[in-house]
Amino acid sequence: MFDKLEDILIRYEEIMQELNSPYVTEDQNRFRKLMKDQADLAPIVEAYKSYKQAKQDAEDSVAMLEEENDEEMRQMLKEELADAKKQIEDLEQKLKILLLPKDPNDDKNVFVEIRAGAGGDEAALFSAELYRMYCRYAERNRWKTEMVSVNENGIGGFKEVVFMITGQGAYSKLKYESGVHRVQRVPETESGGRIHTSTSTVAIMPEAEDVDVEIDMNDIKFDVFRASGNGGQCVNTTDSAVRLTHIPTGIVISCQDEKSQLKNKDKALKVLRSRLYDMELARKQSEEAEARRSQIGTGDRSEKIRTYNFPQGRVTEHRIKLTLYKIDSVMDGDLDEIIDSLIAADQAAKLAKMSEEI
Repeated sequence: MFDKLEDILIRYEEIMQELNSPYVTEDQNRFRKLMKDQADLAPIVEAYKSYKQAKQDAEDSVAMLEEENDEEMRQMLKEELADAKKQIEDLEQKLKILLLPKDPNDDKNVFVEIRAGAGGDEAALFSAELYRMYCRYAERNRWKTEMVSVNENGIGGFKEVVFMITGQGAYSKLKYESGVHRVQRVPETESGGRIHTSTSTVAIMPEAEDVDVEIDMNDIKFDVFRASGNGGQCVNTTDSAVRLTHIPTGIVISCQDEKSQLKNKDKALKVLRSRLYDMELARKQSEEAEARRSQIGTGDRSEKIRTYNFPQGRVTEHRIKLTLYKIDSVMDGDLDEIIDSLIAADQAAKLAKMSEEI
């Protein structure tokens, strides 16, 4: 590990030298790559320098203890040595996590699909609440949200909604949200006061670039139709809505959020590209069965991952057996404690797997 850290330190110093060159901005592509590499390596270099300093502090304390006779000073040196050893231990763990292989999709924007499952209108209402929850979470992270398509049920619920979240590191945090979300509560339409269980399925897909997925336009059939629902004065007056069918996979995407047919077509193609990329990721993950098992349930849409129990005011994250009694704040987008716990559990599983392989 330390040989790798020394190589990273050397590479970081080379990057900094190049960035300080007066000629670096002449090649903008090269400049952007250097800036990204510098940003990626900076946390590792900072932690490694702190680690080296803590090691030096520990060695100095040991050397001074061997020569010191004053008992009060020896006690102070022992405390400093204990602090340095604790810092070394913490920094070693931090460095191991920083050196874990990075998911190449972590910095990407995401498409989020939420579909109502079992439970009829109640499932659709819950899907609309999940949509709001993720929008509020995006706001807290200063990310932008953009509607792609929505299929409403007429009473404020969403049978299906697709939207985009744009922001640094969106996929790195939201990728753990894919799966079945279950709600337990008394529906407004329930006269007997019985608790019903409904479900919604969430899919998180990294935005795919043209270089990630190659699409043959001959494989796509486009249909245009008049938009319906809320959409301003252009609704039902022009054929602006677009339905895309990808013939090889049977994927169908409808997009009517924009007034321009061209913009709707562009959005639909973006969603298709991300769905195909997501399918390819799932295929690779299934081939790497052992690696898949070491992850904290990312991506499996049939997996029940979380329960929102309104009568008890609790949210239970089944994958890591975490229960929080703050359902109102969670539904208002306060997902940090859940997501941070999932990230920590995922890192711990990967570190354990790495230790087994050494």
